[in-house]
Amino acid sequence: MATPPLTASEVQELVGGLGRLARNLWWSWDQDAQDLFHDLSPRGWQNLYHNPVAVLHEVSAYELRVRMQEPGFAARVRTVLGKFEAYLRHDRTWAAMEAPRMASAPVAYFSAEFAFHETLPIAAGGLGALAGDHAKSASDLGIPFVGVSLFYREGYFQQAINHENWQTEYYTQLNPRNLPVEPVLDSRGEPLVCTVRVAATTVRFHAWRVNVGRVPVYLLDTNRPENEPHLRDLTLRVYGGDSTTRVLQEIVLGVGGVRLLRMLGHQPGTFHMNEGHAAFLTLELIREKLASGLSFDEAARRTTAECLFTTHTPVEAGHDRFSPDLMAYAAHGLASDLGLNHDQLMGLGRVKAEDPHEPFCMTVLALRFSRAANGVSALHGEVSREMWKELYHAPHEEQVPIGHVTNGIHLVGWMKGTVRKFWRGKHRELHPGRTDLDWIADANSREFWASVSDPAVVSDAELWALRYRLRRELIEFTRRRLLLQGHTFSPGDFITFDSFLNPDALTIGFARRFATYKRAPLIFDPFDDVVRLVRDSSRPVQFIFAGKAHPRDDAGKAFIQKVIHLSKYSELKGHLVFIENYDIHVCRMMVSGCDIWLNNPRRPLEASGTSGMKTTPHGCLNLSILDGWWREGYDGSNGFAIGPDSHPADVAEQDRVDSLNLYHALTEQVIPEFFHLDSDGIPRRWVARIRRAMATLAPEYTTWRMVQEYTRKYYLPAAGNS
Repeated sequence: MATPPLTASEVQELVGGLGRLARNLWWSWDQDAQDLFHDLSPRGWQNLYHNPVAVLHEVSAYELRVRMQEPGFAARVRTVLGKFEAYLRHDRTWAAMEAPRMASAPVAYFSAEFAFHETLPIAAGGLGALAGDHAKSASDLGIPFVGVSLFYREGYFQQAINHENWQTEYYTQLNPRNLPVEPVLDSRGEPLVCTVRVAATTVRFHAWRVNVGRVPVYLLDTNRPENEPHLRDLTLRVYGGDSTTRVLQEIVLGVGGVRLLRMLGHQPGTFHMNEGHAAFLTLELIREKLASGLSFDEAARRTTAECLFTTHTPVEAGHDRFSPDLMAYAAHGLASDLGLNHDQLMGLGRVKAEDPHEPFCMTVLALRFSRAANGVSALHGEVSREMWKELYHAPHEEQVPIGHVTNGIHLVGWMKGTVRKFWRGKHRELHPGRTDLDWIADANSREFWASVSDPAVVSDAELWALRYRLRRELIEFTRRRLLLQGHTFSPGDFITFDSFLNPDALTIGFARRFATYKRAPLIFDPFDDVVRLVRDSSRPVQFIFAGKAHPRDDAGKAFIQKVIHLSKYSELKGHLVFIENYDIHVCRMMVSGCDIWLNNPRRPLEASGTSGMKTTPHGCLNLSILDGWWREGYDGSNGFAIGPDSHPADVAEQDRVDSLNLYHALTEQVIPEFFHLDSDGIPRRWVARIRRAMATLAPEYTTWRMVQEYTRKYYLPAAGNS
């Protein structure tokens, strides 16, 4: 019997539900939701950065109504919308059960960048990825949480490689109409407008709301007609412009962010600064208290009790510092509002408050007015305590009050669709009565990963088949991208396009920001030896590289140029490729499809690193210097280490030793284990390492664990005092 057609009101309800869903990034970690939008327009989904809002604009209203008359599709829409509403209404969250006091003391999390998804390219790298994952897990856990950042209408730069193999940058305008954002409106339905003083003028800004599950993140936007052109462009680009632009951006973020929250009625118990870019918020909090009649010292004491600071930067040059002249220009309004003269304001951001030659440091300001501070790994905590002991007048680093919370990732959100379906299927087999809400929690549990690491649940053959499928998907994706890049090939290469890269080869990936301390080309230092490795037809090896250098980092660009030159003009051609325009989508493809994730920073300059954490649920193993998180995660059997838990003090010697250790690990451990196949064609020792990595790393290095740790260690104590 035919299914009766839906009524007009039923169709409208489903269409309206899809529209609401498209503007909530919950879909970015729910596979059924993504599949819905994909099926509406497969090519649109692929070409529009997997953006549901843009897909809905691609599909006409009439077509959408007609599609809803397809019974199977309509049933899927109902199911997904039901899951979405259940997620939003769920009140037995971890926070409700374990941290009920948080309800009266929400967290306001300020970050200069948030990386949520390739749809919304407003982040430069790892700091933003960490912030986006923090927000997603806060939503999953039910933490009362609000994020604050800037809306960069040209985002971070798009990368292209010119005929000299040199990185060039171009920018594209983001259209909020096609993004998962909503305008923040006042009671009249007009954009809510706030003001902040920067330099000698008043800047007006409005805001966009990003719905991240249960969590709102507000993006401040100075692109208003009332502002002068150069002030409209304060929020044009991520870390764009010079030091003047940077300090003005940071005043808007810190001071303007607090003012927006107040206008929206938010009264946070903790103001969490993710890096020093937002540290001016401390001065706005002090100003509020001065206006209520408190003395400066009392206002500062109470502000300090409200603030938490996370530092990610283990090198002196990475901390924002501004000259006295620039601060006199940019921040004299702040000084006036606080009743301070210029020298007194400068002193708040100096280690030696009265040193007229010391610049104003945003990290010093944040540390000075935070009740607690932390690094993002155990080693980074040690480095930070040593770096800032003079600020605390501490003779020994252990007396410096900077702790650590090791970073993590939003595990389900970073799973490639193939893998998310695979593990969710196993979850349903193991727990047939559990819901998709339970799946999110269970996927972050030690028990789940211990279960699926058991060969009785997932056989070696099944796990190895999954690895082959993921490697194939990466190689075919890479071939498509190389064809689009065009200039990578000489004309004759197009004929052999589909033979680029080998699905049977050990595939080593390196993808991250091309800062020089990350030493991208280190693997190629013993060049002739590496050429022999890749040309071994019995044990083939290949490399896929990707990443961007900061537009002003010519040394980083030279590393990119070197890698691309090797991929085109050396004996490594065909065994080494560089994917342009690295973004979240490229990252997801690479962490899933590579067999080895290479990480060789100059220790101890990797504060934490999170890209290697994203490999684990996909069965990709880490080969890394014992720096950042890997120093804590590596146990000898869940991946590979490059050298010992130490490093030479001399930089040149460290580079030499690390190059030798990297080649040794590759040739003595990685390659032999990968190609040691049994009679069934399965590398049993390699698969055993994958299992061990899943059991020991997947549930530990997540933002579920991280946010719970922040809550117990830092958020709840503030809630008790609120």
